[in-house]
Amino acid sequence: ILLTYIHLKGYSLSLTLAQYDHMGYPPGYPDPELEQYTAPQLMPDTPRVQLRLAGDKRKHNEGRVEVFYNGEWGTVCDDDFTLHSAQVVCRELGYVEAVSWSPSSKYGRGQGPIWFDNLHCTGREKTLSLCPSNGIGISDCKHSEDVGVVCSDKRIPGFKFVNTLPNHVENLDIQVEDVRIRPILSSYRKRIPVTEGYVEVKDGGKWKQICNTEWSVFNSRVICGMFGFPGEKKYNARVYKMFARRRKPSYWDFSVNCTGNEAHLSSCKLGQDTSLKSNSTCAEGLPVVVSCVPGRAFALTPMVGFRKAFRQEQALVRLRGGAIVGEGRVEVLKNGEWGTICDDNWNLLSATVVCRELGFGTAKEALSGGRLGQGMGPVHMNEVECSGFEKSITECYFNKEALGCSHEEDAAIRCNVPAMGFQERLRLNGGRNPYEGRVEVLVERNGSLVWGTICSEGWGTMEAMVVCRQLGLGFANNAFQETWYWPGEVSADTVVMSGVRCSGTEMSLSHCLHHGAHLSCPRGGGRNAAGVSCSETAPDLVLNPQVVEQTTYMEDRPMFMLQCAYEENCLASTSNQVPANSYRRLLRFSSQIHNNGQSDFRPKASRHSWVWHDCHRHYHSMEVFTHYDLFSLNGTKVAEGHKASFCLEDSECDEGIEKRYECANFGDQGITVGCWDTYRHDIDCQWVDITDIKPGDYIFRININPNYEVPESDYTNNVMKCRCRYDGHRVWMYSCHNGET
Repeated sequence: ILLTYIHLKGYSLSLTLAQYDHMGYPPGYPDPELEQYTAPQLMPDTPRVQLRLAGDKRKHNEGRVEVFYNGEWGTVCDDDFTLHSAQVVCRELGYVEAVSWSPSSKYGRGQGPIWFDNLHCTGREKTLSLCPSNGIGISDCKHSEDVGVVCSDKRIPGFKFVNTLPNHVENLDIQVEDVRIRPILSSYRKRIPVTEGYVEVKDGGKWKQICNTEWSVFNSRVICGMFGFPGEKKYNARVYKMFARRRKPSYWDFSVNCTGNEAHLSSCKLGQDTSLKSNSTCAEGLPVVVSCVPGRAFALTPMVGFRKAFRQEQALVRLRGGAIVGEGRVEVLKNGEWGTICDDNWNLLSATVVCRELGFGTAKEALSGGRLGQGMGPVHMNEVECSGFEKSITECYFNKEALGCSHEEDAAIRCNVPAMGFQERLRLNGGRNPYEGRVEVLVERNGSLVWGTICSEGWGTMEAMVVCRQLGLGFANNAFQETWYWPGEVSADTVVMSGVRCSGTEMSLSHCLHHGAHLSCPRGGGRNAAGVSCSETAPDLVLNPQVVEQTTYMEDRPMFMLQCAYEENCLASTSNQVPANSYRRLLRFSSQIHNNGQSDFRPKASRHSWVWHDCHRHYHSMEVFTHYDLFSLNGTKVAEGHKASFCLEDSECDEGIEKRYECANFGDQGITVGCWDTYRHDIDCQWVDITDIKPGDYIFRININPNYEVPESDYTNNVMKCRCRYDGHRVWMYSCHNGET
């Protein structure tokens, strides 16, 4: 309907799409048309140069600009360099555009001549050598002024590496879209993900094989890493030899020479021109075959049999705060305590070690500056340096003496993960933008695939989280049990999935518990079908355990001073039958709740539905915000507190961050990123009523946002546990820590 409307009302296209340009378009949504690549026509006297991105990279599409000219690699000076010059560099490397550029050797100092200085590009030049400059090789710069660029990760459609230079050019510029693993044997064609087959390169619009005479295990390691696999293994060469005899391969002109540490094939060196050997090329060899080992979460299975939820592979390292599988803040376990890694010297090499350790491929990006949220606890590692072949990040060198890193410098990663095809079996329909809509799922019915809706009974945040992850749209923003305002495809109104229950870690909705073929949905689908809205960012609430430990004490308080608390169910049930002059024994403490995520924590209920509590003179914006519970050592609950959100506000913030939320005068409620809300020990209901418990050892637990009312990037850190000792006269808290473990 949308496309037909745009076709009829052509003038409205820019208005329709422009509203959401800032959000980007997810896979499967019609992208704005990109111009097709055509090789530049250069005048015969134009100096021929080759470009590459090198240095201390954090992404494969960024780095120090290096130029190959006159048989030697050199750099570009940052004097007069602008985004227009960066645009020329990126387009010459096959990227759609430049995102930014960096002066003063941000990616490390290069070597060799400084080929260009005082560049004055307009941005429209077809090659860097056509930009006005001092002249090639004329410069008064040092390598401390080497310039770097960051290109968009979108490639120009049809961009093809053109070898205009002799064969000793070191850099091969092809992109992942032009490389594939093609399954040859019938047993591998039916499996997801594809782990074994020919390595093929698209050249001149045709897929070609690579000759294996100079192929090494390091090349295979790079190919497997690009496609999301941590390692490679041997394969049955005899079968492939028979296949190559039956069907004559079509070979690519070049061989490839990788060290095994490259994050991407485009960073490998170009080998010999294989076409020089003989007319048929690869006279004594065969096409290159790779066989990759998938991580445990992506183990080989027949197409319909994949049912495993995502599980981390290593107990020493984990990812937190990432929106999709294979990305997150890196946390390591040391002396029984989880901590983070400082981003000093953090690069693709170290990030790739973590990715492979966790069962993914090479790293696409090494993120710095707490980009995927700030952690809590210690910073365990700083100035990490890996060779790239370590089995674990804990084996890499790091500076044990370097101190002073804050969580603002927490390192994070984005890894290549195998193509599982999950996105093709789910879609959002009827929303105002690509990030929201009714959830429609593709299922098999009577031998054919049909689209249908999901029963919304019991549909909540965890299920919405899985949908957003599966579609690559980030975190859930909302889960909807009615979608009458989002007209989806009429042909997809029928309910095809019911009883969906997710833990939140699944990679696909089909991995969640559900009714299977025996559907049960009294309200039906259509207007009552499940829906979601997704967001690229989410809040992350974390309690400060030290504050609880330091502020705990015991107080005996008379009932006549607890009337408000009694009305709000903040006392044990036995308080119903006691006289007004009796006392209640309260375990009191302060709680300091930080928002370490990437967006503000806002209550689910809009302000018109907040409840005014006359006794305490405040609005409740969430019915239940935290649970306070006391357990015996065998896990039996012996006492509980119940605290609604008195109000959510910024009590204090990190340096440089302004408070945005306060409860006074019916103000907005929430917790800003980088701020915390402190509930002091001396306010009502900030306690557990322990009047009826006996002296002894207990476990104290606090659970924030226990009903998952508000979506967060990480729920594992919402629970805090302490050991608690009560001797009848005094009470102590010790060994307080976040997380369930």
